[in-house]
Amino acid sequence: MGRKRKGRAISGWLVIDKPAGITSTAVVNKVRWALQAQKAGHAGTLDPAATGVLAVALGEATKTVPFITDALKCYRFMVRLGQATTTDDAEGEVVATSDQRPTDAAIKAALAAFRGDIQQIPPQYSAVKVEGERAYDIARAGDEMELAARPLWVERLDMIARPDAEHVELEMVCGKGGYVRSVARDLGSALECHGHVAWLRRTWSGPFEASDGLSMEQIEALAHSPELDTHLRPLEQGLCDLPELPATAEGAAKLRNGNPGMVLTSSVEYGDTAWASYQGRAVAVGIYKAGELHPNRVFNPD
Repeated sequence: MGRKRKGRAISGWLVIDKPAGITSTAVVNKVRWALQAQKAGHAGTLDPAATGVLAVALGEATKTVPFITDALKCYRFMVRLGQATTTDDAEGEVVATSDQRPTDAAIKAALAAFRGDIQQIPPQYSAVKVEGERAYDIARAGDEMELAARPLWVERLDMIARPDAEHVELEMVCGKGGYVRSVARDLGSALECHGHVAWLRRTWSGPFEASDGLSMEQIEALAHSPELDTHLRPLEQGLCDLPELPATAEGAAKLRNGNPGMVLTSSVEYGDTAWASYQGRAVAVGIYKAGELHPNRVFNPD
């Protein structure tokens, strides 16, 4: 018989407005402690220096994390022109400088190359694995490495403000796997002036907004109290980008046992990924085939 997991069997999402100076993992651990939850995870790492929305999944909601990770996200950030750093942000050591300062028109023109389907090389200081090791561990050891370019969808990248010659504020909406630090680095290279991220804030991720997030001070103050539970959002919010298919009572029972179950649909096509609901609650995620959902994730009610 397996060991019973310690903590409360609660499920849902808690939206945090992460401050600078703390890792995403540390935020998850604090939320798990505050809610005394059995299981927790997050949907998309933020660098320690970055701020903004960090959606923490509890219990059964952790099964929906991949769908939030794949969702579009919005970043507001400041690029410091004229300097390249080891980490491509303000935390690193300056390794190159330039007296060149591009015009607003030159910056706007250069941004066009960073929209749509692009190839992006991750920063040397990133969590990308190289022969089983994290790139940042290799970089901290003083070794350089060649990282392969990765595909990224950039829906939007706009210049928001130019407070002075050394700084430009940008906003980017992109898909999974985007490195804002790479954008700053590569933009500086394209403009022949170098560049790095001065500050970064994720304003929204999928359905979750930073403006709706709790602060770490609030998490601390509400820890172990019923009031903190009132801020939990249903796990179904993690499925917002997938079509919902109401299941029949018999279909829901079959789906909960991991078997294909009958669902009602008029618009989903054969082979589409969707989620089945029964009486408003998520039952399973799977592939739609000829009137049935074939599950690959099943939700067990708390």
